[in-house]
Amino acid sequence: MQLLIVHSDAEMGEQLARMVKDYSAHDCELVGSDSAALEWGRRHAKCALLLTQLDASAIDGLSLGGALSEIFPGLQTLFFPSYAATERRLEVAQTKVFPEPIEGDALLDAIEEAGKAPAGRPDLFHVVDIIQMCCLGRRSGAIQIVRDKRSGLIFLRGGRLLHAETTGARGADALFEMIEWGQIEFAYDRTVRAPVETIRAQWDEALIEAVMLCKQEKALASQRRA
Repeated sequence: MQLLIVHSDAEMGEQLARMVKDYSAHDCELVGSDSAALEWGRRHAKCALLLTQLDASAIDGLSLGGALSEIFPGLQTLFFPSYAATERRLEVAQTKVFPEPIEGDALLDAIEEAGKAPAGRPDLFHVVDIIQMCCLGRRSGAIQIVRDKRSGLIFLRGGRLLHAETTGARGADALFEMIEWGQIEFAYDRTVRAPVETIRAQWDEALIEAVMLCKQEKALASQRRA
């Protein structure tokens, strides 16, 4: 499997590349910017996995992931955000987001998991991973969340959750609905603004409440089946 690491810190990038080469059988190359990554993409026929910083000098991981996905259909992505691991409010099983200090074993597991993906499989993330990453990354704009034929929108400003909507719900109810979807595809647009504000709670409070409600609903459904 061909990997591409995009990291503005040459020393950290080299450490990541060396770890991949030493502890996996995958081919790995390193570049230091979005422009270098796109140039690399135009010169290569295959890339299965992108490992990129979320935000750094000359790097916008969300935009880069979208651009490289057009060159390499089925590209899987792992993100290195700038916030610390201690800032996370929720732990996500099989995460694809790795703040520092990066857990080497978890990262290698995620790489191997990506290697098992069938050709052309969508780049799936847990919805909690994406919302938490964008909030802690202080993103503004809109996240489109897609699961099969269902879709929803989440609007942010400076990392604050402002509004959520699906076909049948708005605000906290829509956020809860999307949390239930689990593994999703997503797209991000920094230019879109919230049409209305329906979520007043802090982002972590709103997200934790939605996750807890989802767990309660699953427990009740399990009891009814029993």
